Amino acid sequence: MHRVHMGVGASYVNILLHGLRTALGDGWGGSMMGTEISDVLFGTPKINQSKVNLGVLKEDYVNVSLHGHNPVLSDMVVRVSEDPDIQALAEEVGAKGVNLIGLCCTGNELLMRKGVPMAGNHLNQELVITTGALEAMIIDYQCIFPSLPRTASCYHTKIVSTSEKSKIVGSYYYDFKPENAYNTAKAILKMAVNNFPNRIPEKVIIPGKPVDMMAGFSVEAIQEALGGTFQPLIDAIAAGRIRGVVGIVGCNNPKVKHDYGHVTLAKELIKHDILCVETGCAAIASGKAGLLMPDAAFLAGPGLREICKALDIPPVLHMGSCVDCSRILVLLAELARALGVGIHQLPVAGAAPEWYSQKAVSIGSYFVASGVYTVLGVMPNITGSQNVTELLTGGVIGVVHANFAVEPDPEVAAKLIISHIDGKRKELGL
Repeated sequence: MHRVHMGVGASYVNILLHGLRTALGDGWGGSMMGTEISDVLFGTPKINQSKVNLGVLKEDYVNVSLHGHNPVLSDMVVRVSEDPDIQALAEEVGAKGVNLIGLCCTGNELLMRKGVPMAGNHLNQELVITTGALEAMIIDYQCIFPSLPRTASCYHTKIVSTSEKSKIVGSYYYDFKPENAYNTAKAILKMAVNNFPNRIPEKVIIPGKPVDMMAGFSVEAIQEALGGTFQPLIDAIAAGRIRGVVGIVGCNNPKVKHDYGHVTLAKELIKHDILCVETGCAAIASGKAGLLMPDAAFLAGPGLREICKALDIPPVLHMGSCVDCSRILVLLAELARALGVGIHQLPVAGAAPEWYSQKAVSIGSYFVASGVYTVLGVMPNITGSQNVTELLTGGVIGVVHANFAVEPDPEVAAKLIISHIDGKRKELGL
């Protein structure tokens, strides 16, 4: 932040290169530590099957959504939901039990490790409330609409905030800390259960049916599925059955039709035998579209389809929450090490078709700084400077062997990515 203080950063090249270094500290440092320590605390994700979309709410249960990014909070709520006191209280108010559902990245954490169903991604959060069947939404921080309490005021839903750094006007605040975690989570769930009788029956509309999805594709789970080694994946890429690998990540953006960028790009890429690995809201978009099941292999090209059928996996792999983009870095590093090349030499690319948040800027930057060509679907606020635009979309290649591209049309973006991957294959003699 000192670099952007008045009188400090006078060279755009100097500022942007330092920004890339800072992003590397996030991807290979902070985010990676967050993922690794979460795996230590809560378990390394394993392949599992669950369900996704608004249909995961249940009319005869107390519905509680977990929204935000802190797995400590959501994991504790899952434990408390199994407490006999909470179960007995739910029956006492006329419900069959407590139904926990995920939203955004803390939902992805629970999906990966416990198979908790997902109600949706970023732009679904108000829609969950408007089903009229949600007793409470428990939030921590990041990607949370400040408007949620106002939306909830039209229904019986209570918004419960739990973080000192993310208080929202109109929410019920519970001070959640590791020292008081269980008791605080229990108090929150009691409030949610006691809110069940306050539903307005004529406002309850739960649309659609849940869609099946597979998740839990940590690097370790992928390696295990391949027989304990990445060699089968490398062999498939070398033989051309898998043309390359693309990481599709990022948020939903209100300037883009909800999920259109994610789903269209993924479908175009798998059609050309390109394996997609996804995190965060992008992964949930593909889940709602049915791309996270082995049956979706019929949409893939012949080579990728064959691999998916042999391993009984989807053509699009759910690798976790947006902090888990570091898992993609680890996977790339493993492939590069096995081949004896740099990450920038691999037939891979990154994409963020609907990004919006500041952390997405960091994620895209650490992929580019790691040598991964990355296509954005929404133009960053850089076009006020031709120098900055030209550096990030071209000049930076001389430093990090990669660059950004911006293409709002996902079908055209797919062509850019395929061309890039084919170029890398040619350089490797594949």
